[in-house]
Amino acid sequence: MARPAVSFVCNACAAETLKWQGQCPQCGEWNSLEQRVLPRPAAMPRPAGAAAAVPSVVPARLVDAAGAVARLPTGLAEFDRVLGGGIVPGSVSLIGGDPGIGKSTLLLQVAASAAPGRAILYATGEESLAQVSMRARRLGLAGAGLSVLAETDLDAILGAARAAGAALLVVDSIQTVQFAELGASAGAVTQLKECTAQLVRFAKTTGIAVVIIGHVTKEGAIAGPRVLEHLVDAVLYFESEAGSRFRIVRAVKNRFGAVNELAFFVMGEEGLKEVRNPSAIFLARAAEAAPGSIVMVARDSGRPLLIELQALVDRMRFGAPRRVAQGLDANRLAMLLAILNRHAGVSLQEHDVFANVVGGLSLGETATDLPLVLALASSLRDRPLPQSLVAFGEVGLTGEVRPVAFGEERVREAAKQGFKVAVVPQGNAPRKPIEGIEVRAVGRVAEALAAAGTG
Repeated sequence: MARPAVSFVCNACAAETLKWQGQCPQCGEWNSLEQRVLPRPAAMPRPAGAAAAVPSVVPARLVDAAGAVARLPTGLAEFDRVLGGGIVPGSVSLIGGDPGIGKSTLLLQVAASAAPGRAILYATGEESLAQVSMRARRLGLAGAGLSVLAETDLDAILGAARAAGAALLVVDSIQTVQFAELGASAGAVTQLKECTAQLVRFAKTTGIAVVIIGHVTKEGAIAGPRVLEHLVDAVLYFESEAGSRFRIVRAVKNRFGAVNELAFFVMGEEGLKEVRNPSAIFLARAAEAAPGSIVMVARDSGRPLLIELQALVDRMRFGAPRRVAQGLDANRLAMLLAILNRHAGVSLQEHDVFANVVGGLSLGETATDLPLVLALASSLRDRPLPQSLVAFGEVGLTGEVRPVAFGEERVREAAKQGFKVAVVPQGNAPRKPIEGIEVRAVGRVAEALAAAGTG
């Protein structure tokens, strides 16, 4: 009988030590080391004259021929877009988000819409079968090939997926699943890592695709410390602003597609519905043009989005002037105010300045510089910008307007949405005229103000 190996594992970072200590030597957490007893596998004697096992090697040309596998469509075009065209058989995807944002609703819809003609297993450890059935009826889901399992034991879940011949296994959620051979409770770091590793091995050996739901902690990490993201093939984040009906699924890791892709959904009484034209969400503008409002073409993902920026400039009442930015970098706003003062003669030193991205998005790209400058000048001088005007571009400290990536694609998207005039950097001017839109290329901030009619 092999003697058991005793080690102590930190339940915060999963680091192992040979003896108990009051503080984890890796992460510094106090009283987090727990004893684990794991049996050492006995060494199998090799028969005399037997050669060591050699792993099989497959020529690369055969791997390429066998790698042309058909993706599994989910029935939701927006979700397929984020995944790179659908779910790859044998892949493991991790989707995380705040509690109550709609992760279970989304994946139940995905499982039901992907079920016709395929066997899909939805394993839940947070709800009973009756509760899942109630939610499916409320959402109007049929799912003829969908099976639901209320279970937290990992071996039982994997056994049920094999027995059903499932093409897709959904685990809701990884915090509730337990591997019986580990002594830790469900949700512990060791359980999370081992259960995910077992699911990865299961997916790679059987070809069954696995989608895992992971909760996001207050620090913003999926399932606690970021110990799962390197194990899986794709990591998706489910995001939403407080009080908004719109949901965004963002891909931050994808071995089978592009990262930073976005999928847009709207939450309604019948679940999540796709938003095929996201620009329409952020362009619900007033009927009449108002000072301080302008539309820019952002590219926060693989697609261009038309988003309204608003600026409000008001005379300072008391104390120091306020600089408030919602969805924008406040430090970059302060920098643009200094550029306007130095290179365009627009002084806002005695004014409160407020900037906002309509729709609750957060934009981190520098293409917001030029439209924000135009909106500030429009609000200060009380001159509305034309509603058919769109702008994008980066502004440098010396007052020059610098080009940004994918300039021609942004102009084409603006023309598709019906805009007639685009103020863009000279480096982004299209080589050939684009039908339906006039492009005004500028090189300096003062030129941009004059081109937009606020100079």
